[in-house]
Amino acid sequence: MQRRTTDLKGYAIGARDGEIGAVDDLLFDDEKWSVRYVVADTGKWLPGRRVLISPVALRGVDPDDRTVTVSLTREQVQNSPDFDDRNFSRDSQTAYHDHFGWPYYWIGEGVWAPGVLPGRGPDQSAVGADVQQNDDEAELKPGNEPHVRSTNQIVGHRIEATDGAIGHVEDFIVDDDTWEIRYLVVDTQNWWPGKKVLVAPEWIETVNWVDSKVHIDLTRDAIKSSPEFDPQALNRDYEERLHRHYNRRGYWSS
Repeated sequence: MQRRTTDLKGYAIGARDGEIGAVDDLLFDDEKWSVRYVVADTGKWLPGRRVLISPVALRGVDPDDRTVTVSLTREQVQNSPDFDDRNFSRDSQTAYHDHFGWPYYWIGEGVWAPGVLPGRGPDQSAVGADVQQNDDEAELKPGNEPHVRSTNQIVGHRIEATDGAIGHVEDFIVDDDTWEIRYLVVDTQNWWPGKKVLVAPEWIETVNWVDSKVHIDLTRDAIKSSPEFDPQALNRDYEERLHRHYNRRGYWSS
């Protein structure tokens, strides 16, 4: 199911033996536009700490109870490395994956490591074996940056069409089965008041992270006449109309 990332913020996170905190942020890969970690604020349980949870460990999202369940124990989370967003490197990611027995998602050409899907990763012992067998392939090379960004920090980035500005990033739409980012929600209020539109990552040409600008391969006129985004009507029919409007192939047909 597709969900807005702002809706997921604040959801309680339940481990196998009790609650561990709440969703504080989502970290995504800016090359493959997929969520790599849920940032959990551990609140009163572990005051002052935030920890990372890979989608590999996610078992379900319940919007009615506003909960996310994970296949970890409280002890595993308590003993995990601290998350420091000021110094988050590939080395830091490796430490997280080794602690939990997660496969390295950056191995291979796919969105996830070979044979691994969110919520359906191999068991702990099998994962450990995979990591050991792939040490050579996963060797960290100098300058190999993690390319991980915070959705919280990207909200507000300006969106530039081929012929001018159209608005700013207001939200993200995430597929909670694959945890891929399907769309950026764009608020056009400073250009075309009252309208919100969706832009797929595949339509992005470049992102200037320093200047906080996202450049897309669409014209202002095309965006102005596109199907308006309604959070209550985000379904395949709407997606098909959206992609037909831009003459773009849908991700579901790949």
